[in-house]
Amino acid sequence: MEKFQTLNGVAAPMPLVNIDTDMIIPKMFLKSIKRTGFGANLFDEMRFNRDGTEIADFVLNKPQYRSAEILVAGDNFGCGSSREHAPWAIADFGIKCVISTSFADIFFSNCFKNGILPIVLPQDVVDVLMDDAEKGSNARMTVDLETQTVTTSDGQEFAFDVDAHKKHCLLEGLDDIGLTLAKKASIDTFEASMQKDRPWV
Repeated sequence: MEKFQTLNGVAAPMPLVNIDTDMIIPKMFLKSIKRTGFGANLFDEMRFNRDGTEIADFVLNKPQYRSAEILVAGDNFGCGSSREHAPWAIADFGIKCVISTSFADIFFSNCFKNGILPIVLPQDVVDVLMDDAEKGSNARMTVDLETQTVTTSDGQEFAFDVDAHKKHCLLEGLDDIGLTLAKKASIDTFEASMQKDRPWV
């Protein structure tokens, strides 16, 4: 998993509330357990018409937001089913940070496991960030995980909370497998000891 330390990028404003995982990646695209390839169908029903043409006024189809790496969203983002394909699609599109006033618990946890930083901030702060995102590609936000701050294009800085363990995992680029492999030496020592002391197991 790629390390997340400091991100300076374009933020796309998506003020809709209750964006569920089926809106993020519709169920008809859940045909693989690989983590790649889902970005093309991120927000599919909002991004595309039935004939496959783009819906011009959807935020991620606008030229200034096609390379957005930050999403400023409405309340209760990622609700609905627990599908891990939702953060896979977000990450595959290139979005590395989602900011909202609240997230569904399972989606929130899945983000950290897939290299995405979900940030919870009060409504008044999200409103400021949403306004900043509305400025387009010339307004780049900075998200610093080490200092736990979000800075707007005009220098306003806001602190956010993050679980210490989840922060460590993102900073070091450790998913669940990476965490296990970090203990490889201890696991090997334990296995060797078990084989010696209990060879019948």
